[in-house]
Amino acid sequence: MGVQGLISSESKHLPVIEKNESVNWSGIFEYKSFLLRIIGVLCAVIAFKGFLIPNKFLDGGVTGISILMYKIFDINISFLIIILNLPFIFIGYKKIGKSFAVNSLISILLLAIGLHFIEVPTITSDKFLIAIFGGIFIGLAIGLVIRSGGVIDGLEVIVEYTNRKSVFSSTEIILAINTTLFLTAAYKFGIETTMYSIITFYTAIKTANYIVDGVEEFTQLTIVSGEHERIKDLIVNTYGKGISVYKGKRGFLPGSFEKSADCDIVVTIVTRLEIFHIKNAISRIDPKAFMSIQSINEVSGGVIKQVGHH
Repeated sequence: MGVQGLISSESKHLPVIEKNESVNWSGIFEYKSFLLRIIGVLCAVIAFKGFLIPNKFLDGGVTGISILMYKIFDINISFLIIILNLPFIFIGYKKIGKSFAVNSLISILLLAIGLHFIEVPTITSDKFLIAIFGGIFIGLAIGLVIRSGGVIDGLEVIVEYTNRKSVFSSTEIILAINTTLFLTAAYKFGIETTMYSIITFYTAIKTANYIVDGVEEFTQLTIVSGEHERIKDLIVNTYGKGISVYKGKRGFLPGSFEKSADCDIVVTIVTRLEIFHIKNAISRIDPKAFMSIQSINEVSGGVIKQVGHH
């Protein structure tokens, strides 16, 4: 499912592993990871057999190519999913790591087995519902399998490999491949079905992002203010957030460039649910405070959870 390339276009979700590491079998079959993998595969089976395949809708990536070839040449889709992904799994084994490759291989084999043996009735023939709910189930599948340590579409692996040797970004490569796929689908199945397939693809991206990043989408808030001591106290002691402090200068404004003052530049990590309240509280302390907000992909360590009360 080529949507994975857009989720992790800068390798933010694929593990960085030494190529010579041994396979971490305990991690692969750890209860939580294995459960996530199983649930993800089941969601993919429901998406394909209940929504996409009966209605000639496509996903992106290798899985989309598999559906297209299945519909055109009537080749067993489970066979296609395994065969088309094998070269990419081998590249993943060489370039990313053994555990990642084994995780991905298990996920892809489970998907192929599920598609072959699990019977799912066609849930709806309404094109809008297919596009939305098919995309939701695909996104759930992608996100859950990524969280288990693998992927269920080999295209992400080749993008990671190609991106290191190409002037094109991962997103550009993914879009080029999927554009070709959808244009072929438009020729074979009609433009309307293909347009709905693009909605499916977009819905899957958003759902997978939500599953991988979680509801607490973290944001970096940077504050430059003359009231930096009060703002530090507010963030730490009122909102229970950790902070980092940089020594800097404020001022250098148009018309008064020569005027500046030393200050502490305060940086904190907040969730999208907290950002509005913290910004308002800072503005009450210093209405002229300069604040910049930047979305971030991942945080670890430190204090990022709220322990105080608003």
